[in-house]
Amino acid sequence: MTAMSDRIGWSFRGAVGASIPFVCAVLGVIASNVPVSVFGALVPPPMFGLMPIYFWCLVRPDLMPPFAVFAIGVLQDLLGGGPAGVWTLSFVGAYAIVDRERDSFAGLAGIGAILGFAAAMLVAGAAAYAIISIYYWRLPPVAPIVVEIAISVVFYIPVAVILGFIHRRLVGPLRGDF
Repeated sequence: MTAMSDRIGWSFRGAVGASIPFVCAVLGVIASNVPVSVFGALVPPPMFGLMPIYFWCLVRPDLMPPFAVFAIGVLQDLLGGGPAGVWTLSFVGAYAIVDRERDSFAGLAGIGAILGFAAAMLVAGAAAYAIISIYYWRLPPVAPIVVEIAISVVFYIPVAVILGFIHRRLVGPLRGDF
């Protein structure tokens, strides 16, 4: 009976460890869409939902599969109030680039890691801009998306530290190799 309870305990702990990256991204999407502005609505909110996607795609890609990225993008679209599918496609596109070039991105440290996120955010922002242009059949102003990319890159620095802490303290110890 003890062996069975140990096995159940390990599988439960493994499931909790596996869900943490998705929960981090969901919390990021919610934080991005809270209707509170520190800068008086002059600056768009950072794209907190993309930060865990980028981080976990590099660190533990098995914990951030494409369907999770799709679900996070759908949540961003639902909470953001924009046209449906814009951020879903943007997140999936950025994920595809990062996943394809994982070896290049994973070797980055320090400023290189920040520039790697900047590249992923640029892909997501450019995709969102292109989709919005097609959706409305005109070119919207570029400044809002450029500012959102810049703000997201600046906010990635502390978020990466927090995600690294979560990885070392929570995900690593709760995950078992089965």
